[in-house]
Amino acid sequence: MKYVLVTGGVVSGLGKGVTASSIGLLLKACGLRVTSIKIDPYLNTDAGTMSPFEHGEVFVLDDGGEVDLDLGNYERFLDIKLTRDNNVTTGKIYQSVIDKERRGDYLGKTVQVVPHITNAIQEWIERVAVIPVDGKEGPADVCVIELGGTIGDIESMPFIEALGQFSYRVGPGNFCLIHVSLVPVINVVGEQKTKPTQHSVRGLRGLGLTPNILACRSSKELDENVKLKLSQFCHVPAENIVTLHDVPNIWHIPLLLRDQKAHESILKELDLLGNAKEPDLQAWTARTKVCDMLHESVRIAMVGKYTGLSDSYLSVLKALLHASVACRRKLIVDWIAASDLEEVTALEAPEVHNAAWNLLKGADGVLVPGGFGDRGVQGKILAANYARENKVPFLGICLGMQIAVIEFARSVLGLNDANSTEFDPETSNPCVIFMPEGSTTHMGGTMRLGSRRTHFEVPDCKSAKLYGNVSFVDERHRHRYEVNPTMISQFEDAGLSFVGRDETGRRMEIIELLDHPYFVGVQFHPEFKSRPGNPSAVFLGLIAAASGQLEAVLKNYGQVRKPLGNELSNGKLTAKTYPNGNGLKSCNGTLNGVYSNGNGNGVQSNGNGNGVHF
Repeated sequence: MKYVLVTGGVVSGLGKGVTASSIGLLLKACGLRVTSIKIDPYLNTDAGTMSPFEHGEVFVLDDGGEVDLDLGNYERFLDIKLTRDNNVTTGKIYQSVIDKERRGDYLGKTVQVVPHITNAIQEWIERVAVIPVDGKEGPADVCVIELGGTIGDIESMPFIEALGQFSYRVGPGNFCLIHVSLVPVINVVGEQKTKPTQHSVRGLRGLGLTPNILACRSSKELDENVKLKLSQFCHVPAENIVTLHDVPNIWHIPLLLRDQKAHESILKELDLLGNAKEPDLQAWTARTKVCDMLHESVRIAMVGKYTGLSDSYLSVLKALLHASVACRRKLIVDWIAASDLEEVTALEAPEVHNAAWNLLKGADGVLVPGGFGDRGVQGKILAANYARENKVPFLGICLGMQIAVIEFARSVLGLNDANSTEFDPETSNPCVIFMPEGSTTHMGGTMRLGSRRTHFEVPDCKSAKLYGNVSFVDERHRHRYEVNPTMISQFEDAGLSFVGRDETGRRMEIIELLDHPYFVGVQFHPEFKSRPGNPSAVFLGLIAAASGQLEAVLKNYGQVRKPLGNELSNGKLTAKTYPNGNGLKSCNGTLNGVYSNGNGNGVQSNGNGNGVHF
């Protein structure tokens, strides 16, 4: 096993996660199998109980692990499925060591940070690195490890010590350290300053780790004299210093690394030059170019609780982007704090209230994401009501679906006090209730978590068509409340169709208004499985409906949702035959992020990956 460690210096928020994901993608493009591990030095066992304002969104894995959002970047970039153990926290390590101590595994020894904690960290890394995450058998070739936080943080010290020991133990040729650091530009003179990076590398070396490669974040490309200066003071070869300058979107980062031959430096450090090929990023490049060239916009109103921090809804934003690129539209997200739509805001801050409603009414589509707590619930209900009555495309996720059910109960069924027992335990019309298996005493890990199966009850509904007319779909969940199964007949008699249910038939998973252009709610979180070349079905439906393409998408995506972007051979796409059609008709360039229509001649490329013709 080969290991690549990504550390960060100077300040947090430099983009270590995206850098680690991009390195993994680049190595995968060289023909290597890659897995990833994220180390978070906080004491929480996992990210499940942390506020999105504290740490961004909680990303959910197939096995129900509630993990750091960087694992979402890994999954999206590398198209892999990680496990909860791929996220290491101080809490998990100490818990495992204390459990061993209680069992008597240490045979009466005094349990200490060194060697017991540091050994546990190394054992955890070695154990998790061999777990296959790409659907193939056997371990990966390379494990990319990201150490969260910044070099010098007190809570990182046990991990730094463990990784220093680990690098010595696995030996040269099996370990490559990439240090992501800041090279700020002083605006007054426009000079790139190397001193912060020098200090950061000095601190790293003082802790027993020596960087092999420097990845320098800066607003512009590093000058050659700056590279030479960094090389001299940081003891890193100039060819191993790469610039990660500002780019239009993060899909450029793997291309930046490739263009600066970062893969060659990494492969050389890992003794893999003879085992790898030149990176094949044609599909990725085409998708990136398409994203940059989009000019016709689609405007989505995001009505949520944590609108002050975009990382709170990172996977939702990425899923919207994936779908927008597939529909060849430039995504514009209008952030609306749900509470700003409420009447109390109209009284206290009328200009804020009016601005929020103007944004909502100017949107092409409305999305209400998941969340917890009662703040802003009434505003979300008003947004769902507006979208339903005005035939505006709507997607509700988790709580967003429950909100749509509450709104329908109040407005259509006339149940004015209809509510979720989460917000009103005494309501006489509890249309959303606490799940029987939920815990009322503990918060962490007690929800319905991870991949669950949804069976389609209405074969010709929009959701089923978007998923490819399959009979069931597996999606990831994170909730402890559900639609009250005793009220389903009332809803369906009034026109709200529960088109997807779990295997028991009693747990509601997908709702639709069949007489609405696009009004869909899902109890699961489809954003967690969306990929750049394979957008989430219901997000694709929202963007397509919001941009006037839903009918074409339902027709052309309905029978086969097979991504074609990776079927490249010598710059051309391999022709494939699909049911009822001829698959790809012609392609003399790169084609990306599109699907065969299943009943015709497929999709044509104009040779540059920019053309999609339904």
